[in-house]
Amino acid sequence: MEYIARDLERTIQKYWALPQIIAIVGPRRSGKTTLLRHLQAQLENSIYISFEDQKVLALFNQDMESFVELYVKNNRTIFIDEFHYAVEGGKQLKYLFDFFPGKKVIISGSSSLDLMVKAVKHLVGRIIHFELFPFSFREFLRAKSPELLSVLERGRLTDESPLHERIFKLWQEYLIFGGYPEVVLQSDREIKIKLLEGIYNTYLLREVRDIIGLSNDFKFVKLLKALSLQIGNLINYNELSELSGYDYKTLKARLNILEKTYITSFIYPFYRNKHTEIVKNPKVYFFDSGLRNFILSNYQSLDLRGDSGALCENYVVTALKRTNLNVNFWRTKNKTEIDFIVQKNGELSPIEVKCSKNVRKTPRAFYSFKLHYDFDQGVIFSLMKKTRKEQLNHTTILNFLPIYGCEFQDKTEDRGSSRSGTV
Repeated sequence: MEYIARDLERTIQKYWALPQIIAIVGPRRSGKTTLLRHLQAQLENSIYISFEDQKVLALFNQDMESFVELYVKNNRTIFIDEFHYAVEGGKQLKYLFDFFPGKKVIISGSSSLDLMVKAVKHLVGRIIHFELFPFSFREFLRAKSPELLSVLERGRLTDESPLHERIFKLWQEYLIFGGYPEVVLQSDREIKIKLLEGIYNTYLLREVRDIIGLSNDFKFVKLLKALSLQIGNLINYNELSELSGYDYKTLKARLNILEKTYITSFIYPFYRNKHTEIVKNPKVYFFDSGLRNFILSNYQSLDLRGDSGALCENYVVTALKRTNLNVNFWRTKNKTEIDFIVQKNGELSPIEVKCSKNVRKTPRAFYSFKLHYDFDQGVIFSLMKKTRKEQLNHTTILNFLPIYGCEFQDKTEDRGSSRSGTV
């Protein structure tokens, strides 16, 4: 099968010469193994191993001297996949880092770094982590229609171009079936659904069972369905407790696990005035809309759905969070609301998402937000093909853009499906 280049590759290259261990984390089936094998194949004096191999894992856990002799000593670069199976992962990695300078170690594993590496405290200053998600829409186009991606990246798509219809059709496929690579690379609808079923049953539920030791999935499945129905809405903990059967404390623990295993994402309110603005409950979204649609068994097109607006929001917030931006929402106690507030370099940018092909007026919430906070640029994403700018006042511009444009605004080197950090 042809390898589809991931945007994370370019980001990682900037850090390759540093001595730190590189950790790639993210949900199961997002392409981590494929990426590691691709990187390893390009390097001499390198080796790929997986801790799914129990013999290799046993050496790492119990006989480091033999592990070094077999896999480290004669290789410059060591790729270790499925690292989350290592019991004393952080402690052992520290040993390799401290006593074998000049070796480059790259690890990958499911779940976030603090769940994957059992002893992060041992690795302070020694590890840089990146997140690999299912395909972004940019990567989806690279797989399905690279010529369209080239047009978009070069900024040569005019408002009148008939290519908009092709792009929107592909974008809707992405919205309905999501970005898991194995799903994207299939064209048959029934195969896509079957693959989503496998990801849900084999990987999603297995991941949670591994972490929290569930013996019965019944309550958890009910929680997932309740969350799927609530995307874009404020979390109601009492309602979720009733629907799932979890008490409040257990519910909060399950929600935390869902976020750390890259199933759901929670967006918290932006506020500076506790008296007038919402300050507590987050909104919920899913990292992959295809998985969410599978949970609800709903694969209808946008024009036939009652949740089209929520799905459009889900797409935008996921695209924003991939770029490591601080994303919140704004809502007053009088229910004036802006979908997302992005903070970058100390500046605020309000963003509204409209699942409509006809957005003529500036949403009133922008005027209200402007009364409270200063900002230079705001954005309205919609299903319109044409772009335009409007003056909110003499200092503030609003940009009306096609919804897929949220992945093609930032031309910096760090764009794409990665977030990074140093531990």
